[in-house]
Amino acid sequence: MKRGAAIVALALTLALAGCGSREALRPAEGKALPPKPAMAATQPTPTDLLTPGPQERPDRSEELLRQSEEQRDDRFDLPPQH
Repeated sequence: MKRGAAIVALALTLALAGCGSREALRPAEGKALPPKPAMAATQPTPTDLLTPGPQERPDRSEELLRQSEEQRDDRFDLPPQH
């Protein structure tokens, strides 16, 4: 029973591994790319459309706090009034 399940799992894994496509992306037959953006100089390619821009994938700020610093006195940090 366990051996049969392992063979089925291996077969499914191999079947899924063969599903990947290595061809360049292009529109389906009879379909066209989306219209050119109004301010774009050229028609974007499928690769351009799939590449995330800086707003979709912003850079991470990995700056670490090197040493603690004393907070400055805040003149607006007043105690609550009764």
